[in-house]
Amino acid sequence: MRLTQRRIAAFTLACLFIPHPAHADWPNFRGPNFDGISSETGLKTEWPGKPPVAWEREVGSAFSSFAAVGDRIYTCGMTDKQQVLFCLSAKDGSIIWQRPFEKEYRNEHGDGTRATPTVHDGRVYIQGAHGRLLCVNAENGDEIWSSQFDHKPTWAYSASVSVDGDLAIAAAGNDQGSLVAFDRKTGRPKWTCGSDPAGYAMPYPFTFESQRYVVGFTGKSAIIAELESGRQVWHQSWDTDWDVNAAMPIVHDGYLLLTSGYRTGAGLFKLNKSGDRLNAESVWRSKVLLNKFQSCVLYNGNLYVSDQKALKCVEFLTGEERWNLARVKHGPLTLAQGNLFLLTEDGELRIGPASPDGFSPTTTAQILDGRCWSVPVIHNKRLFARNLERIVAIDLGE
Repeated sequence: MRLTQRRIAAFTLACLFIPHPAHADWPNFRGPNFDGISSETGLKTEWPGKPPVAWEREVGSAFSSFAAVGDRIYTCGMTDKQQVLFCLSAKDGSIIWQRPFEKEYRNEHGDGTRATPTVHDGRVYIQGAHGRLLCVNAENGDEIWSSQFDHKPTWAYSASVSVDGDLAIAAAGNDQGSLVAFDRKTGRPKWTCGSDPAGYAMPYPFTFESQRYVVGFTGKSAIIAELESGRQVWHQSWDTDWDVNAAMPIVHDGYLLLTSGYRTGAGLFKLNKSGDRLNAESVWRSKVLLNKFQSCVLYNGNLYVSDQKALKCVEFLTGEERWNLARVKHGPLTLAQGNLFLLTEDGELRIGPASPDGFSPTTTAQILDGRCWSVPVIHNKRLFARNLERIVAIDLGE
């Protein structure tokens, strides 16, 4: 289905005015708006040599990204054959506290926790690779409540916890619920939705026509539930090899984007209400995006991602590819100040303007080695990046 140029232009204009909070906190995976876009300004993006390293430290293996709140950052690692939740000083990387919370997880592609901590209202929420959901005090790491999921998918539990209103929402799977919501303060179960196998993507809360919903990307489908009640209002089968739906959905201006890797590809849907349910009209389906686990960043009407084949720019409303850089695959990226901050999977940092005309980095520097699949985070004019075991903090201050 082809959209008019006027409609595309109106959508692009709307993208320019996506609100972002004034503060620089990054409390959960992909930031406060779940979109991978930082609101920070005053960032330096070009150096004559390697950008300055503020600090580095080892934390042990994990694919976790970072939550950054105030003067602290939160991530995971492995110590003494246990998955560990770390609270570190953003200033110098020193350990403020550490909390072992689940036995080690081993995998040929990389060991340790897959999910990223979520910080909300003085609490930290983390889901371990084996299925333990834990809520701790952000000040000292003391346990507040926990729950156990028992349907670990092939590559382990990976979805980060979403906190919205009074709810903490997670991906459990099967008879425990494709999505399950808890009272975020007490851990009391509130609702479950669906019975598909657990997916790998973080539940995505959004508002549509004044109603609050959450998208769950399960092992077999995409579902939408009313946030307050958990009532399922939409379902779309979405089959992939190995039941891997890991890239986070995007909802913007009434459109829903789903994308997966292997041979499945992507689809854009236009949401509309139908009584007490939602319908979704297919706008386009294509293999132009093949996101095994990296998620797209939507900026000025275009999607930017390093999927299983290349770094790409694709028009959101049409699915038309604007450009691609072949063999730059699986690289996590964040956007700030109109620039892409791309970390290639082998640890090279590339910074350059996000443009539908191509990607021309103003900075290219090797900052890590080994496997780098964790999304970098910008917080208080520093970029935090990691490989499986090591964190590096890069100073972006002017």
